[in-house]
Amino acid sequence: MKKFFAEFKAFISRGNVMDMAVGVIIGGAFSAIVTALTNHILMPIINWVLAAIVGKDGLAGAVTILSGSADDLANAIYIDWGAFISAIINFLLIALVLFMIIKAINSVHAGVKKGKEKFAPLTNDEIKAYRKEGKSYAEIEQLAKQKAAADAEAARKAAEEAAANAPKTEQQLLSEIVDLLKEKK
Repeated sequence: MKKFFAEFKAFISRGNVMDMAVGVIIGGAFSAIVTALTNHILMPIINWVLAAIVGKDGLAGAVTILSGSADDLANAIYIDWGAFISAIINFLLIALVLFMIIKAINSVHAGVKKGKEKFAPLTNDEIKAYRKEGKSYAEIEQLAKQKAAADAEAARKAAEEAAANAPKTEQQLLSEIVDLLKEKK
């Protein structure tokens, strides 16, 4: 049973699950706000505009009657074009806000990645140790650059040493034999 709860805790504390939960909660709340905006503010305006375009018959001319009569709108089945247009506006507003949220999250992630690249050769523990010593981020960045340069130099020397100690290929051996034969002549 402990293993189950440990696995559940690990699952819940992963970043993706938390991000998804926050997104669902915010999305639900924002969806309610947008629905209220479109149903109670935009849809009456759209219906008023449609009634103004159709004439003084009011909304009776702005609906498409499917069954019943135009005189008995309460019992008739009709298509409310204002509700349809408000649903489209609702979708577009939610999509726009989600796009802006995702764009903001991506820019934050890009900033974090750029920050990590500044201190790339250093581990998090090394950075924390330098911070405890009282070093500023500028000093730590300079130390990271020095470590990166030292690592690059060590890698260059290791590559040179590996190339010098590498076994010769057949072509190199044959060219040395040809050179020796030319010297003897």
